[in-house]
Amino acid sequence: MKLRISKTSTRLAISFLLATVAALPQTKSALETNPKGWRDIMPDASFKGWTRVPIPPDAPLKPEESLWKLDPVHHIVICEGDKLGHEWLRYDKQQYSDAIFHVEFRFVPVDTPNPKYNSGVFVRNSKDGKIWYQGQATMAGGYLFGDNPVNGEIKRFTLVKQQKGQKVNPAGEWNTYELEAIGNKISLWVNGAVNSEFTECGNPKGYVGLEAEGWRVEFRNVKVKDLK
Repeated sequence: MKLRISKTSTRLAISFLLATVAALPQTKSALETNPKGWRDIMPDASFKGWTRVPIPPDAPLKPEESLWKLDPVHHIVICEGDKLGHEWLRYDKQQYSDAIFHVEFRFVPVDTPNPKYNSGVFVRNSKDGKIWYQGQATMAGGYLFGDNPVNGEIKRFTLVKQQKGQKVNPAGEWNTYELEAIGNKISLWVNGAVNSEFTECGNPKGYVGLEAEGWRVEFRNVKVKDLK
């Protein structure tokens, strides 16, 4: 016996899904809610205080020239996407335990079929990046995943299937991510709502950073608020 699904049923299912996403409680970002106490950590043109770290940690940095540059007129950090290389840019001046990391970003559109735009934002990473927690940024949404220490071993986790529905905007449009780390909990706020939560963080303190993964992406308003 074949199960037949009518076009009407399909439309109703899609409408229900869209209504569910639209019903997510929308909130202001932490920066909008309370603009006091934030530290602007946007780099200058020299990127002093920031370090390129390869992914994985034992890989060579490639290309040898930096993927990163600053547009001082528009106060935007640009990650070139036309070169090979997978790495993260680590902010070195302070490690954070309980904190909120605020980042705004947009992908630069490319004229290729089905581009797999990809980048991310990090909190509580170890210095070498063996331990990391990323707010993943793709067209599939924003969610947390990473390599987390559990009973002396580093184990991968991903919350892609636990996303609450908040989506990343299309290439060319700005997005806002806020990663909040308090105790063992890390939450990811995406464009108006908390979209992902991880409650078993095994690293009490670490570095914040930005990811390069083959796509041209721009960052602005990079700020951090220490909650300790």
